[in-house]
Amino acid sequence: MKIAVLGGDGIGPEVTRESVKLLELLKREGLPLQLEEALIGGCAYDATGHPLPAATMALARNADAILFGAEGGFTYESLPRGLRPGDALLTLRKELDLFANYRPAKAFDELIGASPFKPSVIDGLDLLILRELTSDVYFGEPRGISTERGKRVGRNTMYYHEDEIARIAHVGFRAARGRRKKLCSVDKANALEAMELWRAVVDEVAPEYPDVELSHLYVDAAAMTLVRNPRQFDVIVTGNIFGDILSDEAAMLAGSIGMLPSASINAQGKGLYEPVHGCAPDIAGKNVANPLASILSTAMMFRQSFARADIADRIEGAVRSVLASGLRTADIMEPGARLVGTSQMGDAVVAAMAASRR
Repeated sequence: MKIAVLGGDGIGPEVTRESVKLLELLKREGLPLQLEEALIGGCAYDATGHPLPAATMALARNADAILFGAEGGFTYESLPRGLRPGDALLTLRKELDLFANYRPAKAFDELIGASPFKPSVIDGLDLLILRELTSDVYFGEPRGISTERGKRVGRNTMYYHEDEIARIAHVGFRAARGRRKKLCSVDKANALEAMELWRAVVDEVAPEYPDVELSHLYVDAAAMTLVRNPRQFDVIVTGNIFGDILSDEAAMLAGSIGMLPSASINAQGKGLYEPVHGCAPDIAGKNVANPLASILSTAMMFRQSFARADIADRIEGAVRSVLASGLRTADIMEPGARLVGTSQMGDAVVAAMAASRR
């Protein structure tokens, strides 16, 4: 199992380090893991002049899975397009065709009190946002900033090919089939032609999955429903930009964006696994970041790329055990809990993992 470890920028290396501790434990237990680290993002730009060096791209291509931390930082925002840290991640997604982005939002019983939402709203919450990841306004052309009649104009293009919509729709229906058999497609078909096509293609795919209940919502209504009655959702399938926004909204249902893992998968099952949170430069290096989203992303890696649900279950069980013991990082701190840092939380999960094998 070849894993490319790309810690990146900000808190990325810190939270990824805690996931690597888990992987090293599994290696000691006899799992055939091969880990190789490389630079990506702002740190890669500082070292090589490019956020995605050729060596990193080659490593990512040859790996069976990619464990990613975060990219970015205030100092890089003025760089030209193509050299910003975020461009490295977009390129990885596009070049490896990681078109299906899984973003589960689950309310752990142990963290009901950490969420800003009432327990009656989130108790039992378990939903999956499935985001199309390689098209839409992030990749559509034309794009850019130009001057027209002496005034600056910014332009991005929402673009979807029917085949791109169909393949993510199939993934959505299959995901729902393995859960509670409910799929909600989110679009803005009342205002955008690209989304009108989105809805039409999803409807065309639906007859292949007669056991799955399909519904549609406009994105504004979906955003409202996520905070009013989130438990009505099972699987949400949506486009790139809407999925980006809705999944961050859903993060707060789970208590913190520091609790949300994600997986970006291609048609061959290869995946990039990363916490949903960003690089958070304001807390980088302070040992306060929550590593659980990265650790839960590692569980997703074993479940989806390596077909080792047993290991994924062990990791998720270890996280639950640590939360049940009362340990909390600052973002999920509650009265009566014990505040710990990034490394202490990671160490506790590793210890719980080791104990689960005895």
